[in-house]
Amino acid sequence: MINRVIVATFLLYFTLPVITWSTDQTVPSGREVAQLVHDRDLGQDSQSQVLMELISAGGQRRLRELTVLAKADGPIRKTIMRFTSPADINGTGFLSIEDGQGGTEQFLFLPALNRTRRIATTQKGRSFVNTDFTYEDMERRPVDDFEYLIAGVANLSGVETWILESRPKPETQSQYGLVRLWIAQDLSVPLKIDYFDDRDQHIKQYRVLQLENIQGIWTETKVIMEDLLSGHSTTLETRDIRYNLGLSDNLFTQQNLENW
Repeated sequence: MINRVIVATFLLYFTLPVITWSTDQTVPSGREVAQLVHDRDLGQDSQSQVLMELISAGGQRRLRELTVLAKADGPIRKTIMRFTSPADINGTGFLSIEDGQGGTEQFLFLPALNRTRRIATTQKGRSFVNTDFTYEDMERRPVDDFEYLIAGVANLSGVETWILESRPKPETQSQYGLVRLWIAQDLSVPLKIDYFDDRDQHIKQYRVLQLENIQGIWTETKVIMEDLLSGHSTTLETRDIRYNLGLSDNLFTQQNLENW
């Protein structure tokens, strides 16, 4: 039986962060915090049902449902998603596999065309199936690709956080010039992320609206990504997730992606 304890339900808008520094506070380096987030426990594998809602600037809403499978293979993570409704996206699949060398291969299967498209590095700044997430947002980036700074601390709805600023190194390809994250100090979970373009213009914001401890793993069960330029937003609500099921490696293949 899943041990589900709701520990924090965040309001739609966080309270304004209050930046404070204590002179006797032990402050980790930015890289240390980034490594903790990168290595946080997500279980050996998981299966979940997710409700996606697309909300236009005018308030029109569209619902989608999908199944998400994820697995850790040593230091490598694999994810496969399958949309199950509505009819116009039913069967569309997405496969993401880290290559162990710092890169991530991504594939999108379109059932109407019976075709799989590999997402090129130059395309990772594009929208993921018309949501406010991009393909870059859908992958875990190597810690060493970025430079980090602890910019302060803040309390978000009663949770103490590190404010971590991340900028890509000159040789790193990224659509973002700056990413500012509020990391829960005791959980290594990003609760809020502000995204800036290469001119430091604030363009998007991600927030965790609900966080739960499920089978001992801290899980973001409701999140929102907002495009601050268009006013469009996307919410993801995880309605059922189970960890450590012993999922087969065969589920995370291009052959399975196209098995629809």
